Amino acid sequence: MAILIKNIKELLQIDEQARDFVSGARMSTLKTLKDAFLLTDGDQIVDFGQMSDLDITVLDRKHPDLQVFDASGRMVLPAWCDSHTHLVYPASREIEYIDKIRGLSYEEIAKRGGGILNSARKMEETSEDELYNSAMHRLGEIIAMGTGAVEIKSGYGLNTASELKMLRVIRKLKDNSPITIKSTFLGAHAIPLEYKGKQAAYVDLIINEMLPMVAAEDLADYVDVFCDRGFFTVEDTDRILNAAMKYGLRPKIHANELDYSGGIQVGVKYDALSVDHLEYTGDDEIQALLNSETMPTLLPGASFFLGLIYAPARKMIDAGLPVAMASDYNPGSSPSGNMQFILSLGSIAYKMLPEEAIHAVTINGAYAMGVNEELGTITKGKKANLILTKPIPSYEFLPYSYGNNKVEKVMLKGKWVIQ
Repeated sequence: MAILIKNIKELLQIDEQARDFVSGARMSTLKTLKDAFLLTDGDQIVDFGQMSDLDITVLDRKHPDLQVFDASGRMVLPAWCDSHTHLVYPASREIEYIDKIRGLSYEEIAKRGGGILNSARKMEETSEDELYNSAMHRLGEIIAMGTGAVEIKSGYGLNTASELKMLRVIRKLKDNSPITIKSTFLGAHAIPLEYKGKQAAYVDLIINEMLPMVAAEDLADYVDVFCDRGFFTVEDTDRILNAAMKYGLRPKIHANELDYSGGIQVGVKYDALSVDHLEYTGDDEIQALLNSETMPTLLPGASFFLGLIYAPARKMIDAGLPVAMASDYNPGSSPSGNMQFILSLGSIAYKMLPEEAIHAVTINGAYAMGVNEELGTITKGKKANLILTKPIPSYEFLPYSYGNNKVEKVMLKGKWVIQ
């Protein structure tokens, strides 16, 4: 079925060149088209242009089933691409939130058996059906706020059976949700209590048992390691990524959230698709990224919620790097998948221009999860994953007006799923 969206106030993020990502000074320019139309057919964008060039009679003859939507006063842009989440989890952790209010740090909570280890204990007690149903509800929530593609990690299992359970749930979500999903194996998310003091043995378990089983069932698109102070070392990460190469799993790395951990450099060494968090990023890390195809991905929701420092986004962009932003949706450090808020934090916390922030949550986010060839821009032949906004005065209003939902309709794969 063909769908025509006409009288679009402004069509955002148009790209005839189908670029992989946008970097440096180019991030400050956003290509748009005012008084526009957009045509989809099946699951693809097939045409767009100015209303003055639209011949509706020709379209009616070519597409007898044509549906027409009038977007007067509204804008259309690509749906958000959220390239880093932990959206499958067994339960919320609001009690730890109270601990944070009382002054305990993220690391202190983890050392007491909270944080990731808390979720891991509950994961063993939670069935696949329960995990699936709660995660499907969360997917519905983020779709309603404009997300059209999401990466979901395991990592709350920390043993073979539970990690596989999480990944099977993610696969079921892929099969049954209209949203585009990428799956990441994150067995190296924390050290289980039973392996305290025996960290190398847990890395052995990941390499010798978990990875082969994940690969045998084709359960993951990517592999991740939390390479940071108090978690996994550069040496641990190197071992895991070297083993994952044998199964064709490209890395996406948690790096430098808590310290200058070397995680960025080891990620670049293994051609990671992205390195994420990056609160501690200096000149050496920026230089390593400049000579790579790895996307620096910032997670402002975690810094906001935990009261951490923010990554030096302005310095990174001014140095010529691309930057993506993602929600880090998880029960402990960023319990929200609202990418509209992430867009706003880009400008509020990172001092990114609206154009830069929009690039970070569309085309650059698409690259950071490996879907840039089909999503992230308004390009003929790409998938029709679109946001139709409510009436708004300008695209600068998107990051400016934080806290409210500016999305009226969402199209995924050529079908209206929120309307």
